[in-house]
Amino acid sequence: QVQLVESGGGLVQPGGSLRLSCAASENIYRTSVMGWYRQAPGKQRELVATITVAGSTNYADSVKDRFTISRDYFKKMVYLQMNSLKPEDTAVYYCNAKKQLVGITIGDFWGQGTRVAVSS
Repeated sequence: QVQLVESGGGLVQPGGSLRLSCAASENIYRTSVMGWYRQAPGKQRELVATITVAGSTNYADSVKDRFTISRDYFKKMVYLQMNSLKPEDTAVYYCNAKKQLVGITIGDFWGQGTRVAVSS
C-alpha cells in the first residue's frame, strides 16, 4: 500500500519558519522523485520543490532562497524547511511521489495535505 503522510503545518507569523515532514512507504520512496506542492484558496495546485533520488533539487521561483527540500533515505522522509514565510505562502501543502522506472514516471501519489497559514 502506498502511503504519504504529511505533518508540520500550522499558523506562523510573517518572517517565521516551519518545517514540513512527509513519511513515505517503502514501496515508492527509493525510486521516486519526491516533491512538495501547494494549493492556495481559489488557486490551482502549484509546484513548490522537488528532489530526485540522486538528490538534485528544483524550486519554484517564488520560494528560492527561502525554502529547502531534503530527504532522509534511512527514515524514508522528505522535508521542506520554510524560512522567511510570507502571507502569500498560505496554502495546503501536499507531499508528492512520482515513482520512476528507467526515467519514466509510472506512478503519481499524493498525501492528504497539511495546512500552512502565515498571518499576523
